[in-house]
Amino acid sequence: MALARSRRERGIDYWPGFVDALSTLILGIVFLLSVFVIVQFFLSQEVSGKDTALQRLNAQLAQLTEMLSLEKVSKSNLEDTLSTLRANLATTEADRDRLKGLYEGLQSGAGKSNDLATQLDAQKGATSRAMAQVELLNQQIAALRRQLGAIESALEASEAKDKESQAKLADLGQRLNLALAQRVQELSRFRSEFFGRLRAILGNRPDIRVVGDRFVFQSEVFFDAGSAAVRPEGKAELDKLAGALAELEKQIPADIPWVLRIDGHTDVRPIASAQFPSNWELSAARAISVVQYLISKGISPQRLVAAGFGEFQPLDTAQSEDAYRRNRRIELKLTER
Repeated sequence: MALARSRRERGIDYWPGFVDALSTLILGIVFLLSVFVIVQFFLSQEVSGKDTALQRLNAQLAQLTEMLSLEKVSKSNLEDTLSTLRANLATTEADRDRLKGLYEGLQSGAGKSNDLATQLDAQKGATSRAMAQVELLNQQIAALRRQLGAIESALEASEAKDKESQAKLADLGQRLNLALAQRVQELSRFRSEFFGRLRAILGNRPDIRVVGDRFVFQSEVFFDAGSAAVRPEGKAELDKLAGALAELEKQIPADIPWVLRIDGHTDVRPIASAQFPSNWELSAARAISVVQYLISKGISPQRLVAAGFGEFQPLDTAQSEDAYRRNRRIELKLTER
């Protein structure tokens, strides 16, 4: 009896410590999930604020563009009027100088000969009329000069306003470009998150890889040779893709114009069948099949694009079975619409 009691005393009960550690782990996971939800909420609020500012900048840019167009039309009209007035001024000054010369000639002719006295008397009436006409022309010239001064002042004011509008337009353009760059960065961030999630779901497989900003599947993942019907094994992979894409649709704000482009590619060897007369038809049909399957899984058609490239965008130009296999592919690209 003493020996049995001694063995029970030496036994250690691990269960309470294990329960405490598990509870602490669960609380930590719940805390991290709460932080993630809060961060996602604030990111959505920030993106909405940037969208409102972008719309306001676009409205100001349109208003300034319209004002600049009106100023240019007004400036052109003023310049035409100024040219006309300058021509009239030159003509009037020429007439004045001609009449003055005529008057001076008559005065000098009267002093040289008494025989010209009769002619001078005859010309006095004409001279008086000419002087009156010269005076009228002087008044017209003065008025034209005042008009020219006013027009030049208006032109200077218009040019100053034009420069101010150009400066505002340039500033708005810079702000708009900055806002657009921020939107592109946001889309790039979502693209990285989407590809990272998709890689984690699909795992590391030799027939699925990332090339630049595209996710590349070998055609054999989804289709049999010469076929555009999705294989059952391919549907399982597309189900994973649809799940990741559905989560992405919830995260990206609705006003960001993004689409997932599905590109079909074939190898260089020609195909000639009743269903697919060329590689164009085969590559396009495969891209459309992928799009239709994703739509059947609840993905919005407005977020999907199907494109067929045939054999004209190869990854490997070698004439080998390995090169042919690499070129037969389906590519996914998250991009702007």
